[in-house]
Amino acid sequence: MDQLKLLKEQFNLTRENFIHVNVIKNAFGEAVTSPLLINNVIGAVIGISAGYFSKKLFVGSSANQLRRLIGNMIQLGITTFAAKKPEFIQSIGKQIFHRIARNRKPAS
Repeated sequence: MDQLKLLKEQFNLTRENFIHVNVIKNAFGEAVTSPLLINNVIGAVIGISAGYFSKKLFVGSSANQLRRLIGNMIQLGITTFAAKKPEFIQSIGKQIFHRIARNRKPAS
C-alpha cells in the first residue's frame, strides 16, 4: 500500500513537470539565471554604450555628412569590438575610475 502511494506521488510530480506551462517556466527560469546569458547581456550593453559615446565624441553635433558617416563606422567598429571583448573595456573603465579616485583629494 505504501509503494502504491509513493508511485502515485511520483506520477503526479512527473505529470506536473510535463505540463507545457511548467516546462516553459522552468526553461525560462534557467535561461535567465544563466551566468553566460548575464555576461552576454553585460557585454552587449557595454559594447553599445562604448560605440554610442565614441560616435558622440567624434561627431558631436556636426551637420557634416562625411563626418557623420565616419562616426557611424566608428560606432559600429567599437560596438563590435567591445561586445566581443567586454573584459578589455571593463579593465579600461576600472583604470580610469581608479585614476579619477586617486587624483581626487578627500575633503578636509
